[in-house]
Amino acid sequence: MIDDRKAPQVPRSRRPQHHGPRSSAAVPRCRQGAGALSPADGEAELTVTVAGAHGGTLVAAVTGEIDLRTAEELRARLIELGEELTAAGQGRLVLNFGGVGFCDATGLGALVGAHNHLHARGGEISLAAVRPSQRRLFRITGLEQVFPLYDTVAQAVAAGRTSSLS
Repeated sequence: MIDDRKAPQVPRSRRPQHHGPRSSAAVPRCRQGAGALSPADGEAELTVTVAGAHGGTLVAAVTGEIDLRTAEELRARLIELGEELTAAGQGRLVLNFGGVGFCDATGLGALVGAHNHLHARGGEISLAAVRPSQRRLFRITGLEQVFPLYDTVAQAVAAGRTSSLS
């Protein structure tokens, strides 16, 4: 006989994982506009904003969460920036990750997709101000070999200057 007073237990490995506060309401789609990605309803989810150019290096600030909802928009925006760079005869993109609160495997896939696109055209992507937990993710996945990681944007920009002189 089954005791219907107890709820069935889901094994731990099958329970949904919760990564911070999220509502059960429909997740807004992001759209491009004025050089940044922002959710259609105005709630801040992810932004990619051009922060400056230094020689052949373009610096863009990424803020928000990079996950299943925002990864494709991130990839598309980075490819767009990469196209602009290579069309101008440049090719180095530094992403300031200081404002990225969360990045999952889907986000890593988006970064790799943008990297592959830019690399095929002679460009590269470097990351600056990556949080320790995200650095660990890059190390575990081996992506620290693909993306140079710097403590600051200034270090990333300076490294590009010295590598172009070699």
